[in-house]
Amino acid sequence: MVEMLGPAPAKPPLQRRLGLSWIRHCNSLLHLRRSSSSRVLSFLNVTRYSTRSGQEYGSSSKRRSRGPVMAAKKSEGEKQGDGKYKHTIDLPKTAFGLRANSVVREPEIQKLWDENLVFERVTSRNTGGSFVLHDGPPYANGDLHMGHALNKILKDIINRYKLLQNFQVSYVPGWDCHGLPIELKVLQSLDQDARKELTPLKLRAKAAKFAKSTVKNQLAAFKRYGIWADWEKPYLTLDPEYEAAQIEVFGKIALQGYIYRGRKPVHWSPSSRTALAEAELEYPEGHVSKSMYAIFKLVSGTTSCKLLEDFLPNLGLAIWTTTPWTIPANAAVAVNSKLQYAVVEVHSNSVETIASSANKEKQMGRILKENDNPHLIVGLDLVPTLEAKWGVKLTVKATVTGAELENCRYVHPVESRECPVVIGGDYITTESGTGLVHTAPGHGQEDYVTGLKYGLPVISPVDDEGKFTEEAGQFNGLDVLGNGNIAVIECLDENLSMIMVEQYNHKYPYDWRTKKPTIFRATEQWFASVEGFRKTAMDSISQVTWIPSQAENRISAMTSSRSDWCISRQRTWGVPIPVFYHVESKEPLMNEETIDHIKTIISQKGSDAWWYMKVEELLPEKYRDLASSYVKGTDTMDVWFDSGSSWAAVLGKRSGLSYPADLYLEGTDQHRGWFQSSLLTSIAANGKAPYRGVITHGFVLDEKGFKMSKSVGNVVDPRIVIEGGKGQKEGFGADVLRLWVSSVDYSGDVMIGNTVLRQMSDIYRKLRGTLRFLLGNLHDWKADYAVPYSELPMIDQYALFQLENVVKNIKESYDNYQFFKIFQIIQRFVVVDLSSFYLDVAKDRLYVGGTTSSTRRSCQTVLAAQLLSVSRVLSPILPHLAEDVWQNLPFLFTTAEGHVANFVFESGWPVSNERHLAFPEDGVIFWGKILELRNEVNKVLEVARTQKLIGSSLEAKAYLYASDDDLVSRLVSLCSSDNEADTLHRIFLTSQVEILCTIADVKECDISCTGEYLIDDTSKVWIGVSRADGSKCERCWNFSPQVGSYDDHPSLCSRCHCVVSHPIPALAAAS
Repeated sequence: MVEMLGPAPAKPPLQRRLGLSWIRHCNSLLHLRRSSSSRVLSFLNVTRYSTRSGQEYGSSSKRRSRGPVMAAKKSEGEKQGDGKYKHTIDLPKTAFGLRANSVVREPEIQKLWDENLVFERVTSRNTGGSFVLHDGPPYANGDLHMGHALNKILKDIINRYKLLQNFQVSYVPGWDCHGLPIELKVLQSLDQDARKELTPLKLRAKAAKFAKSTVKNQLAAFKRYGIWADWEKPYLTLDPEYEAAQIEVFGKIALQGYIYRGRKPVHWSPSSRTALAEAELEYPEGHVSKSMYAIFKLVSGTTSCKLLEDFLPNLGLAIWTTTPWTIPANAAVAVNSKLQYAVVEVHSNSVETIASSANKEKQMGRILKENDNPHLIVGLDLVPTLEAKWGVKLTVKATVTGAELENCRYVHPVESRECPVVIGGDYITTESGTGLVHTAPGHGQEDYVTGLKYGLPVISPVDDEGKFTEEAGQFNGLDVLGNGNIAVIECLDENLSMIMVEQYNHKYPYDWRTKKPTIFRATEQWFASVEGFRKTAMDSISQVTWIPSQAENRISAMTSSRSDWCISRQRTWGVPIPVFYHVESKEPLMNEETIDHIKTIISQKGSDAWWYMKVEELLPEKYRDLASSYVKGTDTMDVWFDSGSSWAAVLGKRSGLSYPADLYLEGTDQHRGWFQSSLLTSIAANGKAPYRGVITHGFVLDEKGFKMSKSVGNVVDPRIVIEGGKGQKEGFGADVLRLWVSSVDYSGDVMIGNTVLRQMSDIYRKLRGTLRFLLGNLHDWKADYAVPYSELPMIDQYALFQLENVVKNIKESYDNYQFFKIFQIIQRFVVVDLSSFYLDVAKDRLYVGGTTSSTRRSCQTVLAAQLLSVSRVLSPILPHLAEDVWQNLPFLFTTAEGHVANFVFESGWPVSNERHLAFPEDGVIFWGKILELRNEVNKVLEVARTQKLIGSSLEAKAYLYASDDDLVSRLVSLCSSDNEADTLHRIFLTSQVEILCTIADVKECDISCTGEYLIDDTSKVWIGVSRADGSKCERCWNFSPQVGSYDDHPSLCSRCHCVVSHPIPALAAAS
């Protein structure tokens, strides 16, 4: 039997303590078998266990002992600390509060950082090279939302980590300040009379004022998130120096021949009255168009397709379109040369036709009622589909190939002009429609490409407001997306050219600002020829590190298929395209001299100069005599060109920054936005990507996975999360929001809501409580008290091994930008490895082991390492908490370079300790078994508590029997350890532990509370619990037979007697 008690006045010999039978058993052990397991930080895999207490029990346990180790909790009518030994107990002492009081404390910490220029000091002191995360500019329009919070906090976590890694971090925040949304905000704020008096310069002044006001508000909100940045000198795209750099980029691209002016179909927003880029579109669900099947009457065939002459003049081309309003601009019908087409005779079924007409979603044409058996050309594979859709019988009379139809002629259904049949591209299929495509080069990109091939006219009889022009004849003045669309359908029906109209639900481009549908419309615009530098762009994409890796596929697909970039906008609030037009010829004047001159003017006066300066002032001196022959252009640049030039205006101009940047980080929608516009401008101007690495994150959804919407009422406002209000009584603080950011896998969409935030708050509270415990138990600590590693108990060496592994794994996760793994690691380490085990066990020796005892000092050595490491590895994620801890350190911390770290970010990343990592593998495996054994003992203790056998675990004595000789040998070594911290009864928080020698001893024990389990499916461990031997020590509340053995302190055990009988040295007392 082994009884683990406190030190006695005289230590009995080993044989007397163990018994002769146990010694014989130990002598039979040949050696400790080395385990082949390579597990490092995982608990033992337990396959099953059983109890013999008459009931089953779960894994939870209320096993904690009561008394001094519970920090003044009441038990059995007593209050810890009452009595004459109160002054001998070392309870935690710290001013660090258990409650964060984040709403007050976090701004105080931020003020402390600002007043002491901590960010600047750390950056200037670091020597490890530069790190530049280039900030994608949010739009200066409205309040911040949770997507902004996710984005900026992710960036801040990275920057703060790089600071700890000795990098010189330069982070310049920016704002996108031009564009339509701001212009619309200004217009909406004015009444009708004020709008009439609004000149371009007045509008620009109001827009600039609005943008700057928004920047001010957003900047304050970002700072409240705890974001470190160069807030005194952010970049704004409306700053003159930025605008000048943008003009310079435009000039470089133009002079290389990549900028041209042309009349091409572009996305046009009638609601905004401007051209739009692909990145300015959205495709909401639920859009319904009127789709139409129409007939274009064929008038002539070709020599290669004479069989069609047999069906003339009663033969038509059947087409399908979802934009009937584009029919007036029709210039051709396109077919696929590889497809088979059929000449079909239409047999109208009056019953089915009437039934179809009764369908509210379908409108049948007059031709099916009035024309006797017309003949049509359709895709052969689509005949069955069209029969069902039209409600008619189609009889195939002949077949031809698409190639044979080329150059046939038909009469335009609205006008009398003839148009050709042409060969289109692979976009013509038999998946839908008729296999023949109505082609209007003025209203579609594919149509435009086909039109170039055949020299088709680019007709676009639609104005800026989306209304038909005079060129559209009878439709003049009608809204193409409204009554104009209906009028075209009615016209074709009257001309017996409409077969059927039906509702068609599909994705359709909308203006992302006005939320209204757009159109394709040919206009004179300025374009960047992506085709000219596409290969270089594709090559550079493969040289960039993309996180997640699939992001490379996405931007590659978008870049490879991108058409020329329309960079001109017909708005006032923006950077002007620096071009002059000849009054008579309309030819543009734009060369290196004119661009440089305008760049110089804008750098000094800002882009307003383009509007208030005269042409002769804006032109270089050599052109001023020609000023009367030129006018200024009125187009401004696409805002994506604005922000896409930030690599030049910021990275290329600011000191401390570098080009290319180390990292860009934005939402996944920026593959077609800022990531791409930055890439294209940088490639076109300089032939290289503006970034070495790119990280993308998903969108923020509510906790049910739905998109946030004010109308739905599921918006989670980051300001309210932090400060409280609107149904949330108290604010969670910025650190809880930051903790949530670290917990999610941002590579996909992430969810947030009250439930999630409460969970984060609870985890934050546990982290704070653990750090408070560490601080409180180091109140008398000095670095000089540190115990050498070789003299530490095994449990302390194992704790340091765990700590080193945690720091190592966390560093790896930071390096890989996998913050959710850090969240998981730190949560497990703090809650399981520290709170539930090491700190729980440590309380006894910390509180009652004696102020200057070696066992307390060794524990404090570990606590100091844990506190310093945990606070630092947490600081990028929870900077306010980490700084709060650091400001409450009861001792100074000096870096390896000899600097006193007054702030947590001055301390640097924890230095790796290879000796701590060298803890032997078999020791790691053994301590894993000890931890699992402790869990199983706790389960049996819980049974004993349920049966009223014990109250506190200190009232218990544990019995163990193991069938594994190796395990038994190691347990014996612990039981006989000279260092009390390693003894089993301290680890189990019981008063005694007895190891039974044989299975016979187990059977002889009359113990009602027992349990057993298997280790690795082979070794059985039996556990029993009884009342502890001896009496209760008044000071530590452990039970011991030695209580009552000392005349001067009859109520104390041997350990406590030793502590109170020897005065604390003066030096230690003073500390």
